[in-house]
Amino acid sequence: MEYLVFSFWFIIIHTVAYTAAGMIALKISKDIYDGKSRLMDYLRDMANKNESGHVTKWFIPAQLVRGLLMSIVLYPILGLLGETSFALRFVFLFGLMFIYTHLSCAAPCADNIEGFVYMKDRYFKKSTFIKFQFEMITYSLLFSLLAGWLLF
Repeated sequence: MEYLVFSFWFIIIHTVAYTAAGMIALKISKDIYDGKSRLMDYLRDMANKNESGHVTKWFIPAQLVRGLLMSIVLYPILGLLGETSFALRFVFLFGLMFIYTHLSCAAPCADNIEGFVYMKDRYFKKSTFIKFQFEMITYSLLFSLLAGWLLF
């Protein structure tokens, strides 16, 4: 039962933090997601009703599944995390979210190490890289603060 409760709250915290960070980032990163001249033209165009409708339909279910999968991975160390200080939990969770799920992710993207290696220059621009970092740092901070405080 402890694992189910942990996963439930992990999913909620992840979804809220990811949504909030995305909403903030979208305000400053319209050029990445919106319109025919968007920087990430391989992503769905948020200015196109059909494409943004797909995102709207699948965003929450996708985050719920992502949150569940990420929570399950932590099951073996729940006891250890519960015994550590808030500061250590925060640093661990921040690193897990920012480094493992983002910066060191194995899938190439315009904002991670693999993207730097494999993506064409038109996608890996300094301005895009920085904008994505802002979004993921915001997410990682929100998630780590909430999860470090509420989950343990």
